Amino acid sequence: MKKKIDRRSWAFIIPSVILIVAFVFYPMVQAFITSMQTGMGNNLRFAGAANYKRLLTDSTFVKALCNTVMYLVIQVPVMIILALVISSMLNDKKLKGRGFFRTAIFLPCVTSLVAYSIIFKSLFATDGFVNIMLMNLNFISEPISWITHPVFAKVLIIIAITWRWTGYNMVFYLSGLQGIDDSIYEAASIDGAGGFQKFKSITLPMLKPIILFTTINSTIGTLQLFDETVNITNGGPANATITISQYIYNLLFKYQPNFGYAAAVSYVIVLLIVILSIIQMKVGDDKE
Repeated sequence: MKKKIDRRSWAFIIPSVILIVAFVFYPMVQAFITSMQTGMGNNLRFAGAANYKRLLTDSTFVKALCNTVMYLVIQVPVMIILALVISSMLNDKKLKGRGFFRTAIFLPCVTSLVAYSIIFKSLFATDGFVNIMLMNLNFISEPISWITHPVFAKVLIIIAITWRWTGYNMVFYLSGLQGIDDSIYEAASIDGAGGFQKFKSITLPMLKPIILFTTINSTIGTLQLFDETVNITNGGPANATITISQYIYNLLFKYQPNFGYAAAVSYVIVLLIVILSIIQMKVGDDKE
């Protein structure tokens, strides 16, 4: 009977393994082989580490890498903290209209990317709503060039990503908060703990596995950032907002096609994801 069960189990597992190998591992291996080649189509030839050496002297790649890391370092912590705070507020059973607020904050992540990009470009235009509001409040004396200024264009991208994905992480934290027994918070209140103390000593430790999961997911997503920079600023001005993923796209479809070098650049993302995921897993390890 046990042998029959084992055979049936393998019958379910093997198709998934075949699909994963065919559509995940094989393309990864093939991309690595391609990264060691130069040329096009049938004229590909082995070039060793030439493509990887070129990365060190490619100013556009360095710019894209710096931009991507900057988005990661600034946007991910801000988004995670915002999601934690908002989820804690919306988990309050005394709050009226919780369902409405939860839906409203989650909606951006299912909104059409092109539609929201157009809206953002309109809101943050030189004569857009944001500049008009800031000027009426006397925060600025003249309109800010959000899309064409090198610094403010980066700020705009960070705002857009945060607006779009905070609600996504909030849902994970809400599900985790609803799994925490209310008696723990009641006991803390009896002991005289305030709201911040409860958040620090109960909420954060209990949500640690979920925080680790969302942090790794957000890190991977930010390192692969492509849509916002293409649709809002198109990597400009003068590559001020370009990311690694957009640079790979440009190498393949906008510049003179170079599949080998594009594959080499893509493996930089793979390396960054692996390194940062290992670091985050080590930091979030509960063994000690």
